[in-house]
Amino acid sequence: MPGSAIHTIGPKGRQVDPVGMGHPGAMDRAVSIAPARARLDRESAEWLGALEGSGALRDAALGRLHALLLRVARAEAGRRASGMGVSGPELEDVAQQAADDALLAILRKLGQFRGDSRFTTWAYKFVGVEVASKLTRHAWRKAAPGRVEEDWDLLPDRFGFGPAEAAEWEEMFAELRRAVHQDLTSRQRRIFVAIVLQGVPLDVLVQELGSNRNAIYKSLFDARRKLRARLVANGYMDDEARRG
Repeated sequence: MPGSAIHTIGPKGRQVDPVGMGHPGAMDRAVSIAPARARLDRESAEWLGALEGSGALRDAALGRLHALLLRVARAEAGRRASGMGVSGPELEDVAQQAADDALLAILRKLGQFRGDSRFTTWAYKFVGVEVASKLTRHAWRKAAPGRVEEDWDLLPDRFGFGPAEAAEWEEMFAELRRAVHQDLTSRQRRIFVAIVLQGVPLDVLVQELGSNRNAIYKSLFDARRKLRARLVANGYMDDEARRG
């Protein structure tokens, strides 16, 4: 897995990446050592002093920071929501949740602020991430509130096969379906079906499973390895494709 993107299986060495999520090692890396801070501007130093303090001063700073984050969240949500069918109270709810979660993330990572930019500039980046994530989840649930658990007719299309190719490889897809049900664990099967068949956004699946990106990548990688082994053993892929 290290050093290569995760590709799902394809016939006779044909590799495709319907997941499109890149290398898992780039995701969710924890920073264990606080970076050295540059000389802070006065405003940033005041923010840090108040937020790292206690009592009424800290409470007032939290209130001011949340108000700033909410203002940015509303603007960012309004900009991103165009064409997504999210507006009114729903959009306000997204902004409120994004501001709340951004504030919590900022407090958890205060020790990582290096002072390369103003504190507020650094803090606003958390809002952008939260708004984007929440709008993606919101739009997905609204568009597909009752998604089918397993629609295997979609599988050839997910791999980029046209009707003629799908017919040619019908037996392989049938074997793949059997392998998914017989060889994968229940968690691996759920992740494979959600990502490959249903096209569930990664952030949505992370929240649904109460997991994280790296854990889902690992489960998908293990599922891919099992499915490749099954197809090789039954003559649908050659061993060279398996090693690739």
